Order: sequence, then structure tokens, then C-alpha cells
Amino acid sequence: MRNPDTTKHDYGHALLIAGAYGRCGCAILAARAALRSGCGLVSVHLPSRCVDAMQTAFPEAMVDIDPDDKVFTTPPTHLEYYSSLAIGPGLGTAPESQEALLATLQAWPSDRPLILDADALNIMALRPDILAIASHRTLPTVVTPHDGEYRRLFGESDAAEMAHQHGMIIVRKAHHTRIYSPDGTVTENHTGNAGMATAGSGDVLTGILLGITAQQHRDLYKYVCFAVGTHGKIGDLAIQNQSQSSLIASDMVEKLCSVEIEFTANYKK
Repeated sequence: MRNPDTTKHDYGHALLIAGAYGRCGCAILAARAALRSGCGLVSVHLPSRCVDAMQTAFPEAMVDIDPDDKVFTTPPTHLEYYSSLAIGPGLGTAPESQEALLATLQAWPSDRPLILDADALNIMALRPDILAIASHRTLPTVVTPHDGEYRRLFGESDAAEMAHQHGMIIVRKAHHTRIYSPDGTVTENHTGNAGMATAGSGDVLTGILLGITAQQHRDLYKYVCFAVGTHGKIGDLAIQNQSQSSLIASDMVEKLCSVEIEFTANYKK
């Protein structure tokens, strides 16, 4: 149980940069998963055409509106307000989004959690300068590639080598996802099932990582592993009363209600 002498501000403020016009569902799934994972507040930076969809589907989210109506073009203001940042689901790889990603990573504090997924990884594969900024931060960047994204980023290189070389935590998503630490530690996850091979499943993982790291990042690798295990566990819970083939990402988000995620509040003043 949570300490009753706390408020939402004691559980971290997560920032998600995600979604482009026509792909705002990615942002909705990730944002809902982040708040269901226990953080106190979630803000989402979105193109203006995605705002109505977000505020209708997920009224608990606060919205930071990009000047562009369709894609990510401008870093959010007041980054100092946030305790954790995730970027990438449904973002697209437009040239203006590449520049906005670069500017955001340059401004984001090196000692706060950073999760890069989906199109943020595809942009990094195109832009060595962005990969360089994401490497060797005070707190390791967490990257979450599936096999195709991994190959675009690192080719056929060994994941343990890449985690060490770039000072990153690499979550290499697969049937048994492996989590690689810069110090050489490798953890293999054994929760989850084949039903989770469905649209939006990775967005849910990004949201869980964001929500958990917004609350607790003193032992980042440990809690990244916990987030991956939780993602698999809710997938397993979701198929207790339905088939694997019918599983959708929203089912997994709802099963976060059945998983206890607790931390000591970090932000009490």
C-alpha cells in the first residue's frame, strides 16, 4: 500500500513524445500504460491534430501541443518539470522530427531516465549524431528495439558489446526478451506469450518503462528488468479468459490494474 501522506507529485511526472497524425493511437496506449504503472502525472507532447483523440481516449493525460498539426517539430518547454522521458511510438521520421529529437536530447538532463523506442530508434539509425548524444549519459539511455530496429541501429553486432560500447541498456525484444546492461549483465525474461505479437504491444512496454522510471531510477537496470517482466505478466493475465489470437494491446493495459507496482515515493519535499 502507498503511504497515505503522499500526493501525485510524490510519484513522478512522466513525459511522452509520441504520435503523428494518423498514428496517435500509439501515444494513447503508451500514455495509459505509463499512468497505470503508478506514476503521479503523465504529459504527452503531440501534434495538434492528435490532441482531441488523446483527451477523449485518455482524459487523465496533460497535453503539450506541438506547433505543427501533423508531426513532431519542436521540443517541449520546461523539461525540468519531468522526472522521466520516453520518445518514439508513432513519431515518424520526417526531417523536422529528426531535428526536434536532436534538440530534445541535447536539452534533456543526462541524469534523468530516457527511453527511446520505435521511430526514435529509426531516426538514430539514420543520424549518428543523435546516437552519439544518446550514448554514455550519466544515467544510461534505455533503448527497446525489436530485431529489425536493432539491425538498423547496430547491424549484426553483439548486443552485449553494443550496450557496453554505447553505455546503454538495450532491451532486445523477442520471444524471450533479453536486457543488456553496459556493465555486461544480461537478463532473460520468461513472462509473456505469442498473443503479445500484436499491434501496440511495444507501445505498452514503452509506457510501463516510462511510468516505472518516473517513480524510481536509482537502480535503473533493475527496474527496466521489472518493467519487461511486468509487460509479459499482463500479457499472460490477459489470455486467462481469451485466446492468444484475440489479444490486443488495450487488453494488456487494463490488466495493469491487477499487478501491484509499488515504490517508496522519491519526490516528497
